Amino acid sequence: KGWDSEHEVAWSWLWNNVDRMLRLQMGRPARQELALGRLMNSIGDEERTSYCTEVYRCFFEMAPAGMDHFKQSTTRLLYVADKVFSMTLEMYREPDDLVNRLSALGLRHVGYGIPTDLFGPFVTACVQVVRILTDNDDAEESFRWSLSLISRILTRVINEGSTIVMKAINANSGKQLKKAIACAPRGKRAIWMLNVQVGTKSISPLMWAIETGSLDAARAIIADLLTIRADRDRYYYG
Repeated sequence: KGWDSEHEVAWSWLWNNVDRMLRLQMGRPARQELALGRLMNSIGDEERTSYCTEVYRCFFEMAPAGMDHFKQSTTRLLYVADKVFSMTLEMYREPDDLVNRLSALGLRHVGYGIPTDLFGPFVTACVQVVRILTDNDDAEESFRWSLSLISRILTRVINEGSTIVMKAINANSGKQLKKAIACAPRGKRAIWMLNVQVGTKSISPLMWAIETGSLDAARAIIADLLTIRADRDRYYYG
């Protein structure tokens, strides 16, 4: 279809709204970074530990299923919550570096089989606890905006990286893996089993299966990689 006046109106409406929203945000990240930095500097070690503990209490109340995935020691859980707390400020100061690290972290979460619907309750729990720590609306909004962005980045990475091959590995099912690979186009089978890439980061399904002890799936991958196939013209791998 050709471009007409209705397309022109829709195009102008879209970019006028984008321009309006961008203008509203200009200069705002700098103010948010300052407010969040002041909040971080005002919190002592004991208060920070208390914050981390309270985060999990609120989170498990909202999403009891989260207890099935947070089975580490208390020390480890406190470290994770504290790291999340620090990342919110890093998002303002070193966004490019943090996005790269989040991409790598998200791919590891693909291997762990973490459901993305747990991110929402975790973010809500963190924000609720921060409200206890401060009555500064700017600091709270700065924290909420940054953590929500981190959550969306991780969700996108996990969704894009959760291929049917990775799901079969998480289930440690050779049968399920064979069904997944059967969908692969010719010449792509090996890539599906050896590389999952999101952005600039990648993970090897085969190496992940070996490292996590999903040996049934790993055995199926190796057997498939070493299989020589043939058509009417030639023998081939993959």
